[in-house]
Amino acid sequence: MQRSIFWRSCQVIFRIMSTLLFDFKTYGRENVPKAGGALLISNHQSYLDPPLMAVQLYRPVSYMAKSELFRNKALAWLIRSLHAFPINQTGFAKGAIDETINQLHAGKLLNMYPEGTRTETGELGTIQRGIALVLRKVDVPIIPVAIEGAYKAWPNRQKMFKAHSIRIMYGKPMNLKGMKGDAIVKEVDATLRDLIRQLREKIADEKRRRE
Repeated sequence: MQRSIFWRSCQVIFRIMSTLLFDFKTYGRENVPKAGGALLISNHQSYLDPPLMAVQLYRPVSYMAKSELFRNKALAWLIRSLHAFPINQTGFAKGAIDETINQLHAGKLLNMYPEGTRTETGELGTIQRGIALVLRKVDVPIIPVAIEGAYKAWPNRQKMFKAHSIRIMYGKPMNLKGMKGDAIVKEVDATLRDLIRQLREKIADEKRRRE
């Protein structure tokens, strides 16, 4: 799927905003496939995560959105133009899982949050077992992603974001073939925690160099 003119325009605007407001930088973009179905699984720190996940990539990213959001025609047009797709159920319920698999089979790059919701503390929460139901049914690259700084920029329950540096690291594809559900959950949890650790170490190292 190619980036539309509307997507490119929004991407340019958000690139400028993210640089000015969040000193935004990414690492490991080469780990994201340039074509074909793939899944980005990330920790979830704030409302900023979805647009930041895609703003430096050269292909569009698709997202789940509650079906209720598509009732307003103007909003529905906007989020569809940004490659959101409606699901009738939230979290990892059957409807969401089936639609996710369909989107991946159609060759799209999807972003999912295995915690199921935004963090309350800034730390990685409990990985929901439903992620294993998706990962066992698809044969596409699964890219772990760590985001750091977005929680401080826009913490849960705060109405508006504030300027704060944000970094994203795209990890190498995970190999989950043949694993059972519990093993997948443990592997996702361990991989994301390790990637978050690596990202925080890189941020700390950059800070030391500036000083």
